[in-house]
Amino acid sequence: MDYMIRATAADHQIRAFAATTREMVEAARAAHDTSPVATAALGRLLTGGVMMGAMMKGEKDLLTLQVKGDGPLGGVVVTADSQGHGKGYVNHPHVLLHANEKGKLDVGGAVGRGTLQVIKDLGMKEPYVGSCELQTGEIGDDLTYYFAVSEQAPSSVGLGVLVEKDNTVRQAGGFILQLMPFTPEEIVDQLENKLKQVDSVTAMLDEGKTPEQILELLLGEFGLVINEKLPVAYRCDCSKERVEKALISIGKKDLKEMISDGQPIQVNCHFCGKNYEFTVEELKRMLEKAVR
Repeated sequence: MDYMIRATAADHQIRAFAATTREMVEAARAAHDTSPVATAALGRLLTGGVMMGAMMKGEKDLLTLQVKGDGPLGGVVVTADSQGHGKGYVNHPHVLLHANEKGKLDVGGAVGRGTLQVIKDLGMKEPYVGSCELQTGEIGDDLTYYFAVSEQAPSSVGLGVLVEKDNTVRQAGGFILQLMPFTPEEIVDQLENKLKQVDSVTAMLDEGKTPEQILELLLGEFGLVINEKLPVAYRCDCSKERVEKALISIGKKDLKEMISDGQPIQVNCHFCGKNYEFTVEELKRMLEKAVR
């Protein structure tokens, strides 16, 4: 079962998250029929997204991560709430690339150069929007850089997805470690040394390590305290009513064009691939509700 844990260490000077997300990433792969490299990119962003979502306090808070690169994937979008649910999609899910020089899936090559945008809808008038340039396109490095630049929170983000020969997801998960302001220099140095010594996330997961064991390995010597365990799942909350609202919002002009075609229309949900059909009669009813 997928889950994440929330923890602290070094007397609350380090906060930490770790997650195992194999089922969530496999659900995304099955929904979008992604190629191995697209599965890895989407899976890493989903894993980072649900952990970042858990940093938000409000029940209705929503986080959106948008990676826009000039590589063949085009872009990756993930939305997460504060309760461990995430969903996402890739612009070009069937991209195939050769492995990189380390023999790993070339996520950086598939994403390319571009930007990472983080949008937090915290129920305020305006959402919080932060962005930074992609550093490597490998997702973990880019989120690490984002935290340092946009949130002034020195962090280490490790994310990994391992794909089987039949393209299904073998392992997925990750961790986020963050230093609180005024953390003593010796703790920072100790932690940096520790991070240099550990295996990749996928290697740790493939050895059978749980999120608890991963954090124990990284932070055991700092007095690790596990505070919460939270289930994680791929969940799309689309519905015919929501799609109808979106169609009404596009305006009278476009709705009239759809009606004049005289054919039912199909709207596809980007996040889960579900199709919703609307008859001409339904479109006419929407036209009456449209404001502009």
